[in-house]
Amino acid sequence: MLYPINLELNHVEIVVIGGGEVAYRKCKNFSEFNKSVKVVAPSFIELFYELENVELIWDSYKEEYIQHAQMVVAATDNQVINQAIEEYCHLHQKLVNVVDSVSLSNYTVPSYVKRGDLLLSVSTGGKSPSLSKKIRMELEKKYDDSYEEYVHLLGVIRQQIIEQYEDVKVRRRLIQELIKLDLDALKEEGRKYMSEGE
Repeated sequence: MLYPINLELNHVEIVVIGGGEVAYRKCKNFSEFNKSVKVVAPSFIELFYELENVELIWDSYKEEYIQHAQMVVAATDNQVINQAIEEYCHLHQKLVNVVDSVSLSNYTVPSYVKRGDLLLSVSTGGKSPSLSKKIRMELEKKYDDSYEEYVHLLGVIRQQIIEQYEDVKVRRRLIQELIKLDLDALKEEGRKYMSEGE
């Protein structure tokens, strides 16, 4: 059974093994979170050259490339290599994701929708990636790009409320009222709290 968790990756070394479309998608996901990765493969599809924060290493897989990594993605089209990566990572207690093999992975990456600090994730535990994708697309429509600003404003106003009110019950009530507002009303409420805080 997989446990849902959000990881801070600032000091985590990540290595992706593979240069195809699946490896590219994995790297693109890390890039969306401003995380740099090393990628090892004999060749790379053109899309890799569009990514930032990616170090490409033109070579076949060798254990030395993942020796110091804390997180590894095995995304080759060779099951023997993928299994060798998994075995090494298991032996050395590293996080490893073997694409298309939940049984060989000790972590998976769910489908997700990211709107600034709002992160909504969906997983079926590998049972139905198609269902995860369907739900993700529904979430993308419901929680559009405006939620990036919405969540940011909620955080700013919440901090103002904490600074202006000592009573925890009052804080909780005011914050609960905020999430009932649409973006325009929240902006107006934000201006009110900012002026009161001056």
